[in-house]
Amino acid sequence: MNKKWKLLFFLLLGINILVIFLMVILINLPIEDEAVPKSNEKAGRDVQFKIQTNKQDLNQIINHYIEEEGFKSPIDYKVMLQDEVELLGTMKVFTQDIEMKLTFEPEALPNGDLILRQKSISVGQLPLPVSFVLKFIRDQYDFPKWVTIQPNDELIYVSLQEMKLKSDIKVRVNKFDLKNDDIQFTLLVPTAQQ
Repeated sequence: MNKKWKLLFFLLLGINILVIFLMVILINLPIEDEAVPKSNEKAGRDVQFKIQTNKQDLNQIINHYIEEEGFKSPIDYKVMLQDEVELLGTMKVFTQDIEMKLTFEPEALPNGDLILRQKSISVGQLPLPVSFVLKFIRDQYDFPKWVTIQPNDELIYVSLQEMKLKSDIKVRVNKFDLKNDDIQFTLLVPTAQQ
């Protein structure tokens, strides 16, 4: 049971980040076409879309997506962005519901990737050793190539540069400051080679 919810959480976190980026871009695209000056057109150049959002909006999008997708899991959970990333949920052990909480501190790297530093894991009132749990998760599950679990460092490295998206769109995290509610991303959309 513990294996499934942990795997689902990390996979869902990656999917949620991707969906959030795409939804924000679609909302912010202009309705009218504007001519691009010839001097700015370069074959093969990535077009950058800057996106700025806040915790409240991301919380709504993430949890709406979890509900809409109807993920089948033995654990009822939600993701909350507070001053850190929190996964809150309940899981059934025998006939009793047990509460769980995982906390992560996100850090945007200069190369656009994201690090999630594990702060705590607890099931009920029982705190569990972070490095042991992360090692167990890493050894028991297959994750996408762009997600690396480093138990000794107590972190998860999310290499957004290696994440494969449709149309070769790439994502870079510019800022992920939850304490100051300042979350910024850049979407890099490649233009056609001529």
